[in-house]
Amino acid sequence: MPLRREAQPVYRPSIDRIASRIGDPVQRLRFLQSAPPLLSVPAPLRWIRSARRSLAFNPMARFFLLTAAGVAALASVVLMVTSTHAEALPAPRQPIRPATVAEAPPPNVWVVENSGAEETYSNGLRIDNRYLVTHYPRSYLAFPADHRGPPVRRHDPAGIVFHTTDSHQVPFEAGQNDALRRVGESLLEYVQRKFAYHFVIDRFGRVYRVVAEGDAADHAGPSLWADSRWLYVNLNRSFLGVSFEARTERGQSESEASPAQVRAAAMLTEMLRSRYGIPAANCVTHAQVSVNPANMQVGYHTDWASGFPFEQVGLPNNYAQALPALWAFGFLASADFRAATGERMAEGVDRAEETVRAGAQAERSSVPAYRKRLQEGYRQRLAELN
Repeated sequence: MPLRREAQPVYRPSIDRIASRIGDPVQRLRFLQSAPPLLSVPAPLRWIRSARRSLAFNPMARFFLLTAAGVAALASVVLMVTSTHAEALPAPRQPIRPATVAEAPPPNVWVVENSGAEETYSNGLRIDNRYLVTHYPRSYLAFPADHRGPPVRRHDPAGIVFHTTDSHQVPFEAGQNDALRRVGESLLEYVQRKFAYHFVIDRFGRVYRVVAEGDAADHAGPSLWADSRWLYVNLNRSFLGVSFEARTERGQSESEASPAQVRAAAMLTEMLRSRYGIPAANCVTHAQVSVNPANMQVGYHTDWASGFPFEQVGLPNNYAQALPALWAFGFLASADFRAATGERMAEGVDRAEETVRAGAQAERSSVPAYRKRLQEGYRQRLAELN
């Protein structure tokens, strides 16, 4: 086996030229020994050096040779600078997102009978259309969740927001039937005048369509939500509003809805998810989406802040989802909001706060500075909507 030759130091050309001018051979040797050597020289440069000696008396060849050497050296420098710069680039300026969970598609539900005044569906749902009105057509911008590309104009509903009417509640007793009907009819007329919800589920579990599904309803006000692909700002146009004739009390932990209302909500949710392909994760309560832009806090409205029967309606516990208003747009959850919403909403708030801290750490930023940047992103999206 041949022995490997040890690499010999190669001196810089400028040092060679200086040494050639030293007449004393001893001084010249000492100079060369004290000069720092290049430990390695790329093969192309060795070839160029050899060719340069052989073509020293050919001006045209020397010109092309020197040009090639310059290009090679410049490319090497550019590659080194580019590599160093890439390593120093900051993390992508987009919010850190909590993990999402895969979900099964909704079952197929279809219309069995439609008389105009009433619709019947394959899952047993009945919808009363006697209070139906039209509003302005649904049209909204959905913002890419990864912040890449412009917003997209959409027209189909992206989700459902569950509300309570917080109206006067007559005792739900057999002797109160007349009063229950009168209050229910008065409520439906009010909702119709205000274009307040797409659907109302009364105390007896009857489902009324009020604002047409193809139109927006004034049900959510300033509000925010996000799914795995899109960010939604102000949900009147992008989400359907479904309201229970019920009240939400501060800090309540149990549902105030009647069993008939819960059954009706399950069938209505199943039908809407089937018709529009709505993800289960986008079926949320008003308290989860409501925000106050004036003080940058969540929970301007707190209906269904806790106690919504997600499981009985056929949905996962969406209270556990990290609130997008906090992790995507930098809103804050006050102590009063936590007190009003109870333990179930606290899980989503805590997860969102953890996500904010992770985002700040990834950007090597303080939490307040990171939150401020998210809030600026919210204002930019409001400007785009306007």
